[in-house]
Amino acid sequence: MEMVTEIVNTINGIVWGVPMLVMILGVGLFLSIGLKLMPIVKLGTGFKLLWQGRSSDDKGDVSPFNALMTSLSATIGTGNIAGVATAIALGGPGALFWMWCTALVGMATKFAEAVLAVKFRETDGNGNHIGGPMYYIKNGLSSKWTWLGTAFALFGAFAGFGIGNTVQTNSVADAMQSSFGVPTWVTGVTLMVLVGAVLMGGIKRIAVVAGKLVPLMALFYITAGLMVLVVFADKIPAAFGLIIESAFNPVAAQGGFAGAAVWAAIRFGVARGVFSNEAGLGSAPIAHAAAQTKEPVKQGLVAMLGTFIDTIIVCSITGLAIVVSGVWSSGENGAALTSMAFSQAMPIGQYIVAISLAVFAFTTILGWSFYSEKCVQYLFGDKALKPFRFIWTIVVPVGAVSSLEFIWLLADTLNAMMALPNLVALLLLSPVVFKLTREYFAKQQ
Repeated sequence: MEMVTEIVNTINGIVWGVPMLVMILGVGLFLSIGLKLMPIVKLGTGFKLLWQGRSSDDKGDVSPFNALMTSLSATIGTGNIAGVATAIALGGPGALFWMWCTALVGMATKFAEAVLAVKFRETDGNGNHIGGPMYYIKNGLSSKWTWLGTAFALFGAFAGFGIGNTVQTNSVADAMQSSFGVPTWVTGVTLMVLVGAVLMGGIKRIAVVAGKLVPLMALFYITAGLMVLVVFADKIPAAFGLIIESAFNPVAAQGGFAGAAVWAAIRFGVARGVFSNEAGLGSAPIAHAAAQTKEPVKQGLVAMLGTFIDTIIVCSITGLAIVVSGVWSSGENGAALTSMAFSQAMPIGQYIVAISLAVFAFTTILGWSFYSEKCVQYLFGDKALKPFRFIWTIVVPVGAVSSLEFIWLLADTLNAMMALPNLVALLLLSPVVFKLTREYFAKQQ
């Protein structure tokens, strides 16, 4: 096991090196400039379309609203609670600043992904709409790039078992054991039964569950987080100052905090930012391809809200709670650090974090099952769907009793390997995105 960990660690160091971070931020910045900062300027339009998209008669399998909720079900998960805490614990408060930067340019990335997903989607043998990076590579680029789509589907199929399955179960099992004394295997088996019950209904059942659970749970967690910030309101200005200062200057060791260089703040901020909001990863467009819409740009405007809600709102609340409460230098890590921050403001803070983590992780497992399923379907056809759903379900308890450090490392590595083919495709297909966007807004005038 030590040898495997060492190998994965070496690969992780390569795929999350300077080139990858430059590419993620660079592609997002390139798309933002090419779109003339439209995703930021048209944020209000996106929320308006989201509200209107609660129902639709257009071609597709789920409403535009539920497509975003399915996407958010996969993105709002352990990354928002444990991931943010890990970024701050390893990179210092400045990591939060780099998460914000990743999100602001990531809105353009997420917009472009959804536009291409709807534009180049297909219909499978069961009449369902399918799309995502593998399809916009296959249908949007020449045949010499087909291997790139296959590579994405391969990495996506495996990555889901890390980021979307075992990591989620592991974090929930850990939180439930420390907060309520529930044995890890009990959490694993319970999640397996619940996931299996929803999964057999396919995208429509996943979307219905996500459409109800995600908004309620996000509101619950955001409200609790705001209560923490109210308690420490006088510390908020100093916290922002510390976050910005730490983003550009090394942080000295203090308390249980080992100290962090600027590079650590950037590396963990960007990596955990992408882990949380998935902009550039290529996962969310798989959900948006199923939306009931005939206008790719409209779904793109709805899709970009995922990055804004996930990172600028939810991750910021977690990060600020950790910094203002002063626990960031405690030496604690992951969900336990977030629990500590919430507990500083309210006696039941630990339980709020544990419950939030459990529900967020459950919906993430559902959302990511759909992503990985579509990658498997692309590689092996419709006949692979039922066997995949069975395997996905029985793997759930494995994460509950496995090593957290290795699972995070593996998920982190597979994320980067998924992002590479997708980012290349976004650059090559950016003229299509820019053209469709110009045409859409010209019609609106």
